[in-house]
Amino acid sequence: MASTTSAININVDTHIKNEATAILKSLGLNMSTFINMALIQVIKKNGVPFDIVNESPNQEMLEALKEVKEMINNPEKYPRYSNREDLKKALLSDD
Repeated sequence: MASTTSAININVDTHIKNEATAILKSLGLNMSTFINMALIQVIKKNGVPFDIVNESPNQEMLEALKEVKEMINNPEKYPRYSNREDLKKALLSDD
């Protein structure tokens, strides 16, 4: 039985396409081969072959967000600098 092919036209952000093309090239693949491989995996897995999730922040990120909220809500507790020289002096001081 002869193999037939079908064309798929998709719109992709140029930057994403260029970056992905460079990575695939370094792996010895072209975009068409990769897309065919990905579609075969969709069929084999009967779904998307990778996780599609909303990343949730880890504990470190949650603590950083809490600290930022504290700084926003209580600006009088935290020093402010209007230029980098003042910040540099404060960072280098022994106080």
